[in-house]
Amino acid sequence: MTTPRPESLPFPESLCHRCAAPPRYVETRTSVFIMCPLLPGKYPPQPVRACALFRPAESGAK
Repeated sequence: MTTPRPESLPFPESLCHRCAAPPRYVETRTSVFIMCPLLPGKYPPQPVRACALFRPAESGAK
């Protein structure tokens, strides 16, 4: 699992990148998946535009 550079984030409009629960980025040879540590399904369909568990990350984080 890796953390991509901000300029190369997959689905840049997704709420996952701005969430206080830090997402994990799982890369395969052809795809990047965003894993949520809070959701039971773990890999929400992207881009996430609304999430009941979303909490904004503190400013300056990331």
